[in-house]
Amino acid sequence: SYACIHVAGTNGKGSVCHMIGSVLQASGLRTGLYTSPHLLDFRERIRINGQAIPEEEVLSFVAGNQEIIREIKPSFFEMTVAMAFDYFSRQQVDVAVIETGLGGRLDSTNIITPVLSIITNISLDHTEFLGSDLPSIAREKGGIIKEGIPLVIGRAHESSEAVLLGMARERKAPYVCANRVYQAQFRTLNLDGSTRLSFSKKGTPEHHSITCDLNGAYQDENILTAFAALEELQKLGWNISEAHMEEGFASVAASTGIRGRWQTLGHNPRSICDTAHNVDGIAAVVRQIREIPWKRLHMVWGMVNDKDLDRIFPLLPEEASYYFTRASVPRALDENVLAQGGREYGLKGRTYPGVGQAYRAAMKEAGEHDMIFTGGSTFVVADLLNEIF
Repeated sequence: SYACIHVAGTNGKGSVCHMIGSVLQASGLRTGLYTSPHLLDFRERIRINGQAIPEEEVLSFVAGNQEIIREIKPSFFEMTVAMAFDYFSRQQVDVAVIETGLGGRLDSTNIITPVLSIITNISLDHTEFLGSDLPSIAREKGGIIKEGIPLVIGRAHESSEAVLLGMARERKAPYVCANRVYQAQFRTLNLDGSTRLSFSKKGTPEHHSITCDLNGAYQDENILTAFAALEELQKLGWNISEAHMEEGFASVAASTGIRGRWQTLGHNPRSICDTAHNVDGIAAVVRQIREIPWKRLHMVWGMVNDKDLDRIFPLLPEEASYYFTRASVPRALDENVLAQGGREYGLKGRTYPGVGQAYRAAMKEAGEHDMIFTGGSTFVVADLLNEIF
């Protein structure tokens, strides 16, 4: 009963969903947005034009479907997907931007036939479910590619690109690779804290500039992916103007409520948090930390227990003071185990049983010219935002 845009990928899919959702809202469409996980409130996962699903809608869906829930015993994620699709239908959205959970092929969102499929990038994460190498993960994510439906790929390594393009050709899905079409040239910081990215279309004189309120250098890739996707929608006849693009990209956080992406929490000391939690994402965040001037660096750091620490620890800055902690979820890695592993890679610091405690200790230690970074897990950022807000 409504058009869908389906987004998979290892990193950036949440940001890309929110960017596209914001532009579609700006174009006047009633826009559903299904993303996961949430940070502060379950209802963040299901939004229409930026407004979270009301509590009574959540309660009535669960109460009204008790019989089938008992019968088929859906997972938490499956039930949430059903709730979102039902809510969007009853609220008569024009379009819904749907983010996959872990993979794609077997993801419960994959019952849809979208107007456009997007795969942001492929890197190693959730290897216990998706496979231990890039081609295997690409096959799982590529499971969202549908017969004859256009595909946008954000960035692909040679091995994963070969898999995705092979699947697209097999399914006669026209495709475009954003990083082969567009090239980021430079980014500048505006007075209001937003970023302006200048980029060109390779092999042409065509040039674009986009202001986006989501900071973080890694958003450059996501902006190009979202822009390429929106251009595909224009080709399909969607009324998305340059003004809609400008307005939508400039107000992603305000329009959709996204949080935790290179989010500034305070100044003097500068305090930043980010939900990056795998090798590719953490490498991008650390690159940006190193681009920023600071006197001393304080890292409030926690992770979940399924991550490859031997690939992540070498990425982290040795010169930082660490405040090893654990988020308030069962999957959180014990802070003492984390600290022990960190010590083997020259990372020194203390342990704290809760994120709030660790963050307060960092604030106490930090001088006004220092930087505090909080991350390692979505759940660590969620606990911190809960503490602050």
